[in-house]
Amino acid sequence: MSPADTRTVEARCVRLDAKAENAAAIAPSVERRMLTCGPNDLLIEVKAAAVNPSDVKAATGLMPYAVFPRTPGRDYAGVVIDGPAGTIGREVFGSSGDLGIRRDGTHASHLVVEADAVVEKPKSVSWEEAAGIGVPFVTAMEGFRRAGVPKSGETVLVFGVNGKVGQAAVQIATWQGARVVGVVRKAEAYEGHSNAPIEVIDASAVDAATRVRELTGGNGADIVFNTVGDPYFQAAHKSLALRGRQILIAAIDRIVQFNILEFYRGQHTYVGIDTLGLSSAATGAVLHDLGPGFAGGHLRPFPINANAIYPLERAKEAYVAVAGSSRDRVILKP
Repeated sequence: MSPADTRTVEARCVRLDAKAENAAAIAPSVERRMLTCGPNDLLIEVKAAAVNPSDVKAATGLMPYAVFPRTPGRDYAGVVIDGPAGTIGREVFGSSGDLGIRRDGTHASHLVVEADAVVEKPKSVSWEEAAGIGVPFVTAMEGFRRAGVPKSGETVLVFGVNGKVGQAAVQIATWQGARVVGVVRKAEAYEGHSNAPIEVIDASAVDAATRVRELTGGNGADIVFNTVGDPYFQAAHKSLALRGRQILIAAIDRIVQFNILEFYRGQHTYVGIDTLGLSSAATGAVLHDLGPGFAGGHLRPFPINANAIYPLERAKEAYVAVAGSSRDRVILKP
């Protein structure tokens, strides 16, 4: 690569030098670093970047492949300030499985990504909202891409329906015309956007699987999106319709009881989703599938609370907020 093929900018970057013992011990600094952009890359001026639970887990050593030192951050929104012809000035957003984990990420004033990693930011969506779309919507959509995108007439059951991935799953499933039933662990209403009314089951008051059978004329759910993992594994299993599919994205305890006979008699499919395995370009392909939903208003970004927006210099507070299970979508603004 000749010097003429590269562009360089000095960026302000949050840096993690070493693994922290816990979230409270995370000690980020803000450093100035030179970023170099190759001929097929985009140089993006970051307008906003989200903080995800995976950012905090990687900072505390729960992801052994995370490199140190590095700039964390997977989700972003910003303006292309250099790149191939026709790209400069584009308002874009994106996400990644490797950004901020295996290589420097988005918690910075500038970012270098591949040209096919980004999607256009809808005009109706703010920078902060666009930055908050990434990981939850990519996780939900990749689950449905792998298990089969819900169709009109199908029932989708979402465990952990008020979590960010749960809300994204509801939006996508109702956009596609499916009936959605949500499960919560205590009495509360569904908090997110939906394109149709959804029924909510309080798992502390009734047996979730029994209630799902009642709501579906005994058939069960065609797709179960289990955003919680093992605490709901048996209820999810018992809720599946014939040829039903369970999507799993998380675990607390890794080992569960598994009834093989019921699994094959029910002709079930289990789908595991780990968006950390998706490259920036693969993540961009998932976001492209979601584009028409946001453009048409069927999908809506998460509302951003002004109190959940932090400058880079207060990154530690942002990470601690996310580690504390904040329901807000936490945003860093360079």
